[in-house]
Formats: sequence, structure tokens, C-alpha cells
Amino acid sequence: MVFNWFQKKKKSYPDFWETYLSSFKDHEKQAIPETRFVAFDTETTGFDSKKDRILSIGAVAFKGKSIPVNNTLELYLKQDVFNPKTVEIHEIIKNNKLEKVTELEAIKIFLDYIKDAVLIAHHAKFDQRMMNAMLARHGLGELKNECIDTGTLFNKSKHIIYKENLKDHYSLDDLCTELNVAVTDRHTASGDALITAFVFLKTLARLDKRKHLQWEYLLSR
Repeated sequence: MVFNWFQKKKKSYPDFWETYLSSFKDHEKQAIPETRFVAFDTETTGFDSKKDRILSIGAVAFKGKSIPVNNTLELYLKQDVFNPKTVEIHEIIKNNKLEKVTELEAIKIFLDYIKDAVLIAHHAKFDQRMMNAMLARHGLGELKNECIDTGTLFNKSKHIIYKENLKDHYSLDDLCTELNVAVTDRHTASGDALITAFVFLKTLARLDKRKHLQWEYLLSR
């Protein structure tokens, strides 16, 4: 047709991205105990989503009140950008014996793992921002999943869980202390993802006890 030259061509996406998007079609919100959650964490070369890169991704999927530790995801990414100062925290070395995947391979594996699950993270905006920057580098859109920040959830729930207000900000270590969660493999993506999952479930248990366990509350800002 004559006007085809002036029509904007629809962008085509790879099959794995279309498959990910299709998981949200006809998506109906289930009861909280029946919902699939995925707690995740990233270890990065720094805090700048434009110039820094993700070194590793850890995730654990769960439903109900138990966490199957055999259903975890742990990815180490090949990288061109490397900040040696961060090795002191996450102990990931550029040229070591860890089996690593490319960014694109990590994206495919991660999206297939999470599907339409509700994501859980501590300081979630940072992890979302790093993940979305990685997706953008490969011409993809942003994550579509709903996401709950354990720090935000606990902070707005403290007046319900406790009789008096405590601090204004809670690190993941703070929450482990407050909720009696064992700290193991701290500052590794997989370890922090598992800790975050336990923190989330313990927060839910306290909210449930006080009749505040509703989606409207969990997803409110």
C-alpha cells in the first residue's frame, strides 16, 4: 500500500519475551496462600544502573508458609564492567571458576523462572532498576510483575506488629534481628533471596495474626 512508508512498523520481540508476557494474559489474582511468590536479589558492580552491571541473581519461589530450598535459582553473569572494590562484599571475582552465563541467557532463565509471580525483594526499587536496565540493553520492556519491598512492608506494618514505633529504616540485617531469621550466606544473591523470603513470610504471619493480611494492604505504597 502507498501509505506503508508512513506507518510505524510494529516492533517484534523474541519468543522468550512474548512467552513471558503471555503469562500475564487472563491473569487473576489468587488468595495470598495460593499465590506464587519469588524472592530475588542481585549483586552488582555498583549502584549506577546505566554504567554498572549485575554480577549475580538469586531467587527462590514459594507458595503458602513453606519455602522449598531445592527450588532456587542462582545465576552468575559474565561481565565486561567490573569494580574490584565490590569483591570485598560479594566475593565474586571476574576470572574465577564459577560457571557464568551471558546477560541474554540470564534474562531468558530468570523470566522463565519468575513468570507472573509476585516478586519480593529488600530495597526492591534498586533490584528492579538494575534488572530493567539489563532488559533495556537487549531491546526489551520492563518487568511486568507486581513487586513487594520487605523493608517498606515492615516499616508501614510496625505500628500493627508492635505497640510502639521503632526505627524509620530497616536493613535486611535489622529485619533478621527483629523477626528472628537466621543469617546465612549474607551478601550473596541466593543467600539474600532466601533470607528475604523468610523475612517476608514472618511479616505475613504477624499481619495475619492481627487481621491485616489483605492484598490491598500488601500492595499499597
